[in-house]
Amino acid sequence: MAARLFQSILLEIKDKVPFVVGVVDQTGSIIACTEIKLIGETIEGAQPFFAAGKDCGEHGGYMFQQLKGYENGIEYAAFCASQGELAETVCALAAIAISNSKSLYEEKHDRAAFIKRIILSNILTGDIYIKSREMHFQNDAKRVVYLIRLNDRQDAQVVEALGRLFPDRQKDFAITINENEVVLVKELKAGDQKEILKVGKAVDACLSEELGIQHIIGMGTVAGQLKDIARSFKEAQMAVDIGQVFYSDKNLISFENLGIGRLIYQLPTPLCEMFLSEVFKKGSIESLDEETLFTIQKFFENNLNVSETSRKLFVHRNTLVYRLEKIKKLTGLDLREFDNAIVLKTALMVKQYLKSRENY
Repeated sequence: MAARLFQSILLEIKDKVPFVVGVVDQTGSIIACTEIKLIGETIEGAQPFFAAGKDCGEHGGYMFQQLKGYENGIEYAAFCASQGELAETVCALAAIAISNSKSLYEEKHDRAAFIKRIILSNILTGDIYIKSREMHFQNDAKRVVYLIRLNDRQDAQVVEALGRLFPDRQKDFAITINENEVVLVKELKAGDQKEILKVGKAVDACLSEELGIQHIIGMGTVAGQLKDIARSFKEAQMAVDIGQVFYSDKNLISFENLGIGRLIYQLPTPLCEMFLSEVFKKGSIESLDEETLFTIQKFFENNLNVSETSRKLFVHRNTLVYRLEKIKKLTGLDLREFDNAIVLKTALMVKQYLKSRENY
């Protein structure tokens, strides 16, 4: 971490200083430098400087300023390939910039780790309030959790993309939960459903269009307190789980719009099997072929309207009526009657749910 952090700062100041500036470790090895080609070389004057135990000083034609507190007590020093008052000033300012960046880096990662502990319920509720004050979190801001489940392991790429999409690292956090799941904790202004959906669509577009990654996104509800993001996370998790079973054609699923899928998903398996056996004749639901199932789907999509469904299927009205009669014979249910249609719709979703359980 340290070398990358040092180098990013030094590259920013490269064109603003009249001489080479860099960082050495206790062995005198250059680990970051405004002149990249010098990285890995050794400055002989560095070891005497560290041995002297002073915060700053001149040795072997270089000006040094010590950096403390990095990586388990290992110390580094900023250096300038020059001496004199200007070199001393530049060296001191470089050391300050690096130290401040280290603090911000650690604070950002500490904040992300804190959020992750809340999401996974690995911290006591009372400790959340205390820790949030220490880390200067606004406890009562409106936040929503988005869970992104990936088909393949690409979590690092997704976290990086979300960081570009939502660059405010003090308010918004993209966190890897496991190799196939990334969480976005987003602070909102209004916190209404419109804003929640807008953010979700932005994330979906980023992953689909920019990265071309297959995914599904679950959206929780607004967490009014910091402790409530654990609940929002569980809601987003349920939205993804249910979405993968019943709404596989969608990338974006809201916990507040799970419909009958929410009810079915929470039913015990034996109860679902009992329901199917009571509604259908033995084996009748398995006898529905792909064409029949597609016809049923389109009939539901067109609100049980025979004329509109036949038009969408590009078949004659009488052909559709024949198919509906066939379904009635197989199942005992006439889909032209609302109550029967509801029963079959529910039964097909129950069957779909049971099939998903077989894969676990």
